[in-house]
Amino acid sequence: MTESRTVPADATTGTRPPHAPERGWSWRLLGPFHVTGVFWYRFHRFIIRAVPSPLLWIPAAIFTPFFFIFLQRIRVAIASNLEPVLGPCGWWERQRRILRTMWSFGWCLNERFERLTTDRSFHMETEAIEHWNDAARPGRGLLLVTAHVGNFEVGSMMPSQLEGRRVHLVREPEVDANAQAFLENVLAGFTQAQYTMHFQSDDPLQGIELLDVLRRGDIVAVQGDRPRAGGRSIEAALFGRPHALPPGPAALARTADVQLLPVFVFREGRRRYRIVFRPPIGVGRTDDRAADLTAAMRRVAAEIEWAIRREPHQWFCFRRLWP
Repeated sequence: MTESRTVPADATTGTRPPHAPERGWSWRLLGPFHVTGVFWYRFHRFIIRAVPSPLLWIPAAIFTPFFFIFLQRIRVAIASNLEPVLGPCGWWERQRRILRTMWSFGWCLNERFERLTTDRSFHMETEAIEHWNDAARPGRGLLLVTAHVGNFEVGSMMPSQLEGRRVHLVREPEVDANAQAFLENVLAGFTQAQYTMHFQSDDPLQGIELLDVLRRGDIVAVQGDRPRAGGRSIEAALFGRPHALPPGPAALARTADVQLLPVFVFREGRRRYRIVFRPPIGVGRTDDRAADLTAAMRRVAAEIEWAIRREPHQWFCFRRLWP
């Protein structure tokens, strides 16, 4: 009940987070034209640049049903994962849930590219800012932790924009290496001096680098709901069902002696977001390190469950979690 190894299901999933979309025969057949392939990244950026902002609903209305029809495995995953949240339902309601989630995801992707490649304005509102004020003390590092809910990349830029705090966002690597290279090139053009994006890697020096920036008083932002395949995990629960979480966020906060601050960024309309802060989580520093990490990550799991219940159709987990 402390830490365990996350074992890949097969050779094709060995380098991917266990909750990520699966890569099967369609990925091998379609290559760059698979839904995770570089073609769709390039095409998405082209659409964002070519289509006037007031007309972006048109490609959204075309491609959401397109993916709804062809991504059968993801449809099954969305419906299955939402059942513990929203309860059992009939066939028609299940399709509505899937379509609504895909629609939300499509708009979050649109606005992610808008944020990174255009100068269009975004409207941000905060909720429970007192938790931020309590945890984000000048000169002291802070670790923001969230899940694949809403549009965290958009919200993680807030501390650097409003308060001049340097933010280091750590995100998962892309499934397609060419897509990863494309996204890194896009990010290279996003010249916000106080905002840096890191892709997770197995390089131990990355952890040392993040530890150093926390000790300098910078902010590190991570998504804490997916352990890396083959890496250690902590047994937690979502909606009364087992759910493995990575120990990394709690381990990093414990070593740096900083707090974990759960934060979720919910989409509320066209380029409109609500950044919701939750109570800070301190990581224990007893002689039982494993117990300290488990306790902290289970509190993180409770906050993730809270966020999913608030906006279930902004929970973007596209691999079936439970039988």
